[in-house]
Amino acid sequence: MSGRQIDRRVLADVVLAAVVGALGMGVAAFDDGTDTLDLTLIGLASASLALHRAAPRAVLAAATVLGTAYVVHAHPGPLSALPVLGAVHTAARVGHRGLAAAASTVFLAGYVATGPGTQEVAERAGLLAGWFLCAVVTGLADRNWQAYLRQTEQRAQEAERTREEAALRRAGEERLRIARELHDSLTHSISIVKLQAGVAVHLARKRGEEVPSALLAIQEASGEAMRELRSALQVLRADEPAGTPALLVERARAAGLAVDLTVTGDERPLPRAVDRAAYRIVQEALTNAARHAGPAKVTVRIDYGAGGDGELTIDVDDDGAADPARPPVPGTGLTGMRERVTALGGTLLAAPRAEGGFAVRARLPLGETV
Repeated sequence: MSGRQIDRRVLADVVLAAVVGALGMGVAAFDDGTDTLDLTLIGLASASLALHRAAPRAVLAAATVLGTAYVVHAHPGPLSALPVLGAVHTAARVGHRGLAAAASTVFLAGYVATGPGTQEVAERAGLLAGWFLCAVVTGLADRNWQAYLRQTEQRAQEAERTREEAALRRAGEERLRIARELHDSLTHSISIVKLQAGVAVHLARKRGEEVPSALLAIQEASGEAMRELRSALQVLRADEPAGTPALLVERARAAGLAVDLTVTGDERPLPRAVDRAAYRIVQEALTNAARHAGPAKVTVRIDYGAGGDGELTIDVDDDGAADPARPPVPGTGLTGMRERVTALGGTLLAAPRAEGGFAVRARLPLGETV
């Protein structure tokens, strides 16, 4: 959230507290017997509303105590409940339904106990009870609406990530298709041309004849075409990672995921297959955490082991919503991760943790045979 948005919220909270305080004091000024203590209680109860975002429970307690003290001392009208109503609504909106109901009961009990007449007190208490009920209900409705908006935003982000992944997958499949087409249609023909040119050159030299320059040009051009074609096919078939695990962590942080990275051991260049697998494992683990863990903290640990014949250890843990009692069904990502690790002779554990959350444990050998 930007500083400007925070400033606007603080200003709105201060304005709310000022309006409630001004209204309460204005009404109290027309009551006979209003003294300095009454105005002080109204002012403090109203001023506490300025902190309702930062400390809703403390504001609820302060407004209830001050508001109840005011009605016990001054026996005012129903509008004296405004600060407490605001605090009750805020508490219900952030999920403290029980505290909101308890505060409403305390204030109503104080109001009823000090009322000036049975019928009048009953009427005013009923009115206030309806107000407090509305405050709790609207707070809960606002809470549900905010949760719906967050879920909608998460679904939109998930759909965007899914579209990007599908586009990348289609691009990769198209590259492979083009590579196959080029290989099948061009490699064989160019190889025949080069072979035939080579045979013609060899026979001419064997017979002691001068080799035509056009024939030499064909032989050289066909060889160059083969080399360029092989380079193009390697690019099209490449599955190299576009960065490092550290870059993946930075991207995840920029997207709002709380991620810590720890690298231990003798960091050094890895065999290409191991480096590619490590990148994909961290990428898939962070993607799954962003999708399924909820507002969780993720820890990525990479250990390069000891010596050139050690093993690369990758641990990715989150404290999200995964439950050991309901293990996830392995999807394409987890399956691909396991296939990469197995192909390199390593081991992989990807499962919910006993203490909650999800853990990925990958062990990749770093020996010369990798």
